[in-house]
Amino acid sequence: MPLVDGFSFDLTFIWAFLIAFAVLVYVILDGFDLGLGMLFAAERKRGDRDVMMNSVAPVWDGNETWLVLGGGGLFAAFPLAYALILPAIYAPIIAMLLALIFRGVAFEFRWRTERRRWIWDIAFIGGSGVAALSQGIALGALLQGIEIDKAARAYAGGWWDWLTPFSLTVGVAVMVGYMLLGATWLVMKTTGDLQDRMRRRAWVLGIATVAFIGLVSLWTPFLQDGYYSRWFGGWRIGLAVLVGLAVLALAAMMFRALHVHRHDYWPFILALGMFGLCFVGLGVSMFPYIVPTEVTIYEAAAPRRAQIFMLVGAGILIPIILAYTAYAYWVFRGKVDPEAGYH
Repeated sequence: MPLVDGFSFDLTFIWAFLIAFAVLVYVILDGFDLGLGMLFAAERKRGDRDVMMNSVAPVWDGNETWLVLGGGGLFAAFPLAYALILPAIYAPIIAMLLALIFRGVAFEFRWRTERRRWIWDIAFIGGSGVAALSQGIALGALLQGIEIDKAARAYAGGWWDWLTPFSLTVGVAVMVGYMLLGATWLVMKTTGDLQDRMRRRAWVLGIATVAFIGLVSLWTPFLQDGYYSRWFGGWRIGLAVLVGLAVLALAAMMFRALHVHRHDYWPFILALGMFGLCFVGLGVSMFPYIVPTEVTIYEAAAPRRAQIFMLVGAGILIPIILAYTAYAYWVFRGKVDPEAGYH
């Protein structure tokens, strides 16, 4: 097979790419959804809350398809990684799933009750915040390293290893970044006073997001020697500087689009670009490890025949999911009508 920088682009690499792609699409699509839920707490008027929820009501459940695809793909294509990673982050993963359940139920029940509507508003806000925080904590726990017993091919850490200052920082960073996506989404989908408030909040959240990106990026290389050599060894320091400048450039363009040109669509697109660059940086830090600096994607991969069998199914389903997702967003494009209901 052809080699590029010493790594073979075989089925294992393809599956790693597919899982990474599914996670990225989930972060992009469900990120603004969760961020909108957290911003829900800052809006007191029922009409504004209804408009916010209506902006994502037609598409939110389809967004989470990618979470299932990423988790299921990890279990099927890299069973060893699944067995090592999940026990290390059971607590935040369970918290995330429970939060998503409460949040999903709130979409339906909020519209069916008047006296107890406030309960489902809290469920929507709390579910969104806990889900975002849990995702960030899980990412931080993975980045900081997982203690494993290679001989026994099992997790060797403790129940609370995931809870560290770094993982909590990443958790808060993800929450702030998701709220930025939510605010720019609402700039794109709403009008009037609500849109103006979201422009102002997007400015503050944008500054906070850039600050957290810088903090986490400077902290990560010192977690493990492998990260440091990836970013600051030889010519790679130039890559680190280039990625950092690209993030700052996108942030500057987003701020100009928000308050100078007052675009509706570009702030959201540029915020997504910042997330995409962060994801590229994460990939550079980790590849070819799936359990950082311990287990590579090749060591954790399923047998080749199993990969081929699953790839046939993925080759059929992923284009269908992409087409459905694109069609759903196309059908519900444009501004939200304040007079229109969810059902």
